[in-house]
Amino acid sequence: MSIMKEFRDFAMRGNVVDMAVGIIIGAAFGTVINSLVKDVIMPPVGLALGKVDFSNLFVVLRGGTVPPPYASVADAASRGAVSINYGLFVNTIINFLIVALAVFMLIRLVNRARAQIETAPAAAPATKACPYCLSTVPIKAVKCAFCTADLKG
Repeated sequence: MSIMKEFRDFAMRGNVVDMAVGIIIGAAFGTVINSLVKDVIMPPVGLALGKVDFSNLFVVLRGGTVPPPYASVADAASRGAVSINYGLFVNTIINFLIVALAVFMLIRLVNRARAQIETAPAAAPATKACPYCLSTVPIKAVKCAFCTADLKG
């Protein structure tokens, strides 16, 4: 068997394709969460905490070509300064917590749906066996179609 055929067989298995779709959707979901944190959640939080922009909270470890102070993380980086960007880290932690909460809620929903399916009552049987000839007859039959015996209830 050629390597290309083996690879094709591997790549086209159902679980590999499902995983690829999951990774693509996960990346898109991450982009949405990043926007939610950056554009929706952090502005009111920063405003409530005294007009703080978390993405621009940093500590300069070593100045760059122009001495500090720097107006933003981008300004410090463009001037060659070395800094600890703890505000971006706070944003990343918030992103992670929101993604973790969303995944938890999704898994919880799936587990509840699965539990409801598993505990659903089984459908009533549609047939029964004739006690005399052991042929299968409809559940509502009062007489066996094969041996003509009278069937009770």
